[in-house]
Amino acid sequence: MILLGMMVSEQEQKEIEYLLRREMDELIFDFNYQNMDKQVKEAIKERYTTLFNIFRRIANHSSCLQYTPKKNFPHVN
Repeated sequence: MILLGMMVSEQEQKEIEYLLRREMDELIFDFNYQNMDKQVKEAIKERYTTLFNIFRRIANHSSCLQYTPKKNFPHVN
């Protein structure tokens, strides 16, 4: 584990939040593709979880609820 501290402006924080949202939305879209291998779906879920953990550190609570991994990937263990 690494401890990383950053000071960002409000505009930069919003940009980071936007980029994370876009990437998570893309992963949700890809995950819903029917003919995808189970291993690929697991990899998508792992990446999504990593991005969500970053997202929850900078986004407000209501935004985090919208992107909760259990909500978006309920049927994957």
